[in-house]
Amino acid sequence: MSTESARPQRADARRNRARVLAVAQQVFEAEGLGVTVDDVARRAGVGVGTVYRHFPTKEALFEAIVAARVAQLAQDAKALAAADDPGAAFFDFFEMMIKKVALNKAFGEALSAAGRDLSEISRTSGQMVQEAQALLLKRAQDAGAVRADLTPAELKAVVVGIVTMERHLDGEPGRLTKIVLSALRT
Repeated sequence: MSTESARPQRADARRNRARVLAVAQQVFEAEGLGVTVDDVARRAGVGVGTVYRHFPTKEALFEAIVAARVAQLAQDAKALAAADDPGAAFFDFFEMMIKKVALNKAFGEALSAAGRDLSEISRTSGQMVQEAQALLLKRAQDAGAVRADLTPAELKAVVVGIVTMERHLDGEPGRLTKIVLSALRT
């Protein structure tokens, strides 16, 4: 490790990095992955060099955002796994995950491009989400709230399918999610 990377960041550098991440997340969410690094820098009020100093590529910037979002989903799932009502916890997480991903253009694009594997975007956090989701599913199945024949792999495919379809369907947002949730209930 070089001396440069071992040094702690200055306060202004930390603030700039945080501002770039926050602005990039908003811009990617609203406009998708077609946004340029120059656009992000301009909207964050920093030079393009500042963005590249923290994130060598646009993909690295996007991956940092995705990793943070996936880690948050994993934390949310873990918190729900301890809920008293396993069925409600499963369905709450399912709806929350769909809303966070489907209604977000860039994250929906990334999920679709990930070949149905969120963990390719963020391996560690993605694995944590999958494990927590599998735990929520098992607890809900054991409580008789969710179909017993649904596997974690099938659930993952259902999530990807809903995310993709919600982004392409006109009409009532969340309608497809409600239909699928109804089909999963026992």
